[in-house]
Amino acid sequence: MMTDVTNNNLMLFSGRGNPELCEEIASHLGIVPGKVDLSTFANGEIYCKYDESVRGANVFILQSHTPPINDRIFEQMIMIDAAKRASASEITAICPFYGYSRQDRKASGREPITARLVADMMEAAGADRVIAIDLHTGQIQGFFNKPVDHLTAVPILAEYLSKKVSGEVTVVSPDAGGGKLARKFAKCFAAYGQASELAFVDKRRPEGKHNAVVAETVVGNIEGRSCILVDDMIDTAGTITAATQLLKDKGAKEVFIAATHGVFSAPAAQRLSDSGAKEVVVTNSLPLPQDGQDFSGVKVVSIGKLFADAVKQVYEKGSVSELFTVSNFG
Repeated sequence: MMTDVTNNNLMLFSGRGNPELCEEIASHLGIVPGKVDLSTFANGEIYCKYDESVRGANVFILQSHTPPINDRIFEQMIMIDAAKRASASEITAICPFYGYSRQDRKASGREPITARLVADMMEAAGADRVIAIDLHTGQIQGFFNKPVDHLTAVPILAEYLSKKVSGEVTVVSPDAGGGKLARKFAKCFAAYGQASELAFVDKRRPEGKHNAVVAETVVGNIEGRSCILVDDMIDTAGTITAATQLLKDKGAKEVFIAATHGVFSAPAAQRLSDSGAKEVVVTNSLPLPQDGQDFSGVKVVSIGKLFADAVKQVYEKGSVSELFTVSNFG
């Protein structure tokens, strides 16, 4: 079903991070993505030129911060700056995956808060608003002095898995810090007629190792139950697969894995395949990596309609929160 917009002053452009998602959003809106020339010079500098006028337009610039992540972030900044200098009336940055979101605080002395730096750069480039989904921590919204519409894919993931899981269900956070996300998932899951309990995995991360984790114990009732591990992202899959193995060792009947962002840095695909999880579900906030990994066991659900609805509401000055707050589910 289309989410047609009311007139032709809306223009949607994509960087090179996730053009397929942009095409899908445009299709739902009943528009065609705008034309922009993006290329990279021999020395690595990025060139941008809009191939049509954006003067007076409400411009939406979509970019998933995919590898090479620094190039994709800066490419979006350049696109924002070009639109501003071409007299766009309002510029909204759409970030289906917001880079550096895990660097949202100083974990120890002499570290940066890079998620804040990205926000500062985006505002300096000329963004008037940001649309993001399932940021690693909600506090990132406060890094901006501009409006941020923070969407969630949890209802989409919960709806899909409600049709796959039966019997007694426990929604599990892979760490104690993800309890809020697990509760949100359980609430949406209940809205689709599936009752569930909550549990979390107690883990520790070896000092100085950013992609290593040791899962130690499970707090909650999981024995003989179908477990759904819920996280905002899967990177190398070390955390989520360690949690999967622990759940199976503790007597879980079956384990499903759900996350909004499938970063999937190697060796994620192999770890997920070896984990014994019954199904792995992510969204298309990021395209699957084209690096030779086998993702045949990964299910991708779309957030295209969700973003199209958000773009429509922003463009028509409607309420985004009314559409996407989890309180509407149950």
